[in-house]
Amino acid sequence: MKRGTFYLCLVLFMMGITACNDKKSAPVLDSDMTDSIEVVDTTLYGRCGDGSAMHTLELITDENDTLIIMVNTDSVMSVRGGMAVGDRMAAIVYKDEDDVMRSNMVVNLTTLLGKWVALDRSFEILEGGIVEGDTHEPHPYREWKINNGRLVLSTDTFSVYELGVDSLLLENDRGIYCYKRLR
Repeated sequence: MKRGTFYLCLVLFMMGITACNDKKSAPVLDSDMTDSIEVVDTTLYGRCGDGSAMHTLELITDENDTLIIMVNTDSVMSVRGGMAVGDRMAAIVYKDEDDVMRSNMVVNLTTLLGKWVALDRSFEILEGGIVEGDTHEPHPYREWKINNGRLVLSTDTFSVYELGVDSLLLENDRGIYCYKRLR
């Protein structure tokens, strides 16, 4: 009888310990589900207006709103590709404590368009999110977009490190990739 009571108490004790340790396991995501999760793009798109200046971007958005955005002067070359009236722009904006709209990153999409070559890769960025490239490459780029200020070429995501009239430097966790514009 004592032995039966001991085992009953032991079982109840063990059940109490496991019940108090009520940790929920993290839900397992199916690989199909993770492929469909998309990051929301907070980039504003539009055209550079004639009210733009050295540290101010007048952005006429795709919704036809006119925004005055202060370009962050703390970061070097915060406007990748320069500003010219009528150029298509992509800007990551925020409001500061004084309710002034500012941007740390602006990419001139008009400057980004064109044929880019490096020693091991060549591709052409076209309007409409299309990329034409060398079909002999193992993973040629087929599409592009800007997502939260970063350039997405097919499945590869890059920061636009530098964008000029004749040069494009893209950076990701594997390094910096340098391209020259072909005319």
